[in-house]
Amino acid sequence: MTVVSVSMPDALLERLDTFADEHGYTGRSEVVREASRNLLSEFEDKRLEDRDLLGVVTVLFNYETSDVEQRMMQLRHEHELLVSSNVHNHVGDRYCMELFVVEGSLEEISTFVGKIRATQDTLSIDYSVIPVDGFEHTLTTE
Repeated sequence: MTVVSVSMPDALLERLDTFADEHGYTGRSEVVREASRNLLSEFEDKRLEDRDLLGVVTVLFNYETSDVEQRMMQLRHEHELLVSSNVHNHVGDRYCMELFVVEGSLEEISTFVGKIRATQDTLSIDYSVIPVDGFEHTLTTE
């Protein structure tokens, strides 16, 4: 097996080690391997390919110590055909949340989320997608 060197903040490394201990992993390498497999397979769900999707992407960051807000607006404009709505909200004294509603293909949404994940100084990134094609709306009366 190839050995890979990875840089990360001390606080993240401590969380990784604690997680490994609490969940019975043999060490941090096992956790990183599993997380890598999960990340890579995340957007390989065959059930979502070639379908119209609706997604919500939420990003949390500290506005006092980063330029994440500026990067989020750049990404919104770069992906203006994908992003159908964007909400900026203040959370507490120094945090901001960006919420993006996106409509597009799995590949388009995964590219957008990947660019957000590559943005330094984000505190949390969460997303969900659902297919919007094939819904049948029926009303029943009794």
